[in-house]
Amino acid sequence: MMNCIPLLLSPKPEVSNPPHPQEQQEPQRGRMQEIDLGVHTIKSHGGRVASKHKHDWIILVILIAIEIGLNLISPFYRYVGKDMMTDLKYPFKDNTVPVWSVPVYAVLLPILVFVCFYLKRTCVYDLHHSILGLLFSVLITGVITDSIKVATGRPRPNFYWRCFPDGKELYDALGGVICHGKSGEVKEGHKSFPSGHTSWSFAGLTFLSLYLSGKIKAFNGEGHVAKLCLVIFPLLAACLVGISRVDDYWHHWQDVFAGALIGSLVAAFCYRQFYPNPYHEEGWGPYAYFKAAQERGVPMTSQNGDALRTMSLQMDSTSLENMESGTSTAPR
Repeated sequence: MMNCIPLLLSPKPEVSNPPHPQEQQEPQRGRMQEIDLGVHTIKSHGGRVASKHKHDWIILVILIAIEIGLNLISPFYRYVGKDMMTDLKYPFKDNTVPVWSVPVYAVLLPILVFVCFYLKRTCVYDLHHSILGLLFSVLITGVITDSIKVATGRPRPNFYWRCFPDGKELYDALGGVICHGKSGEVKEGHKSFPSGHTSWSFAGLTFLSLYLSGKIKAFNGEGHVAKLCLVIFPLLAACLVGISRVDDYWHHWQDVFAGALIGSLVAAFCYRQFYPNPYHEEGWGPYAYFKAAQERGVPMTSQNGDALRTMSLQMDSTSLENMESGTSTAPR
């Protein structure tokens, strides 16, 4: 017992422990958001980024050509009998949301938002990829929507007045309609399913909603409902456009539902091609930005951050095991 007293009273050697990896991680992660912003501008990197994605831009041009061709093709003229006209006799009204306005709020408005964020952060990767992703979202949605329209040929709720503008009905021997209305209006009368207004609106505005939720960190766990309102507003606008299509008797409710589903899914897939999930720690920037920042020597990325957290847990586990076994890892 007496032999143990000197050991207890003897001063322990001072050990300078290296800073914990997790302590290094937090300040580095904070600097990650500001470092390199302003370095990748349109002037310095714009041409290089566009050249790297030249094949994507070529595909966009091809999609535009396909979309134009689909609008020139006559749809499938589905059989419409006399008994079916009861459900297709709704008034032939003008559009509450004009056709020309759809590209304005679904494409130009989001691009304006992207430009505003570029002026603030000056990141050409963010500007280029947001515009490219948005255009892909809208054009892929348009091609899918119009392909189904042409193949299905479902009559609109106001088909009767397109087919018989004077109210004088005419049918063939099989009971099918013989339309004498304007050919263009009859052609459009067979393009009910799915709703193009709705699918385009959801394609553009869902992409904008995802973009905003990542930029303002709406899902960072801090509970700011005001951020959530900004994210929901574009989706609400798209919903109102879809409702107007039913109110104007240009579409059945199934057409609007299908259009919303197509636009939302395509927008989500296109957004994830260029950006992490909005609720992700790095959801505020595109993948390309973090890759470029890593190449410039930024010390913190999500990958090595995970590695540091794993090392920290392993070190803590080893310390606990040593304490339980009564061994010491201090140098002697």
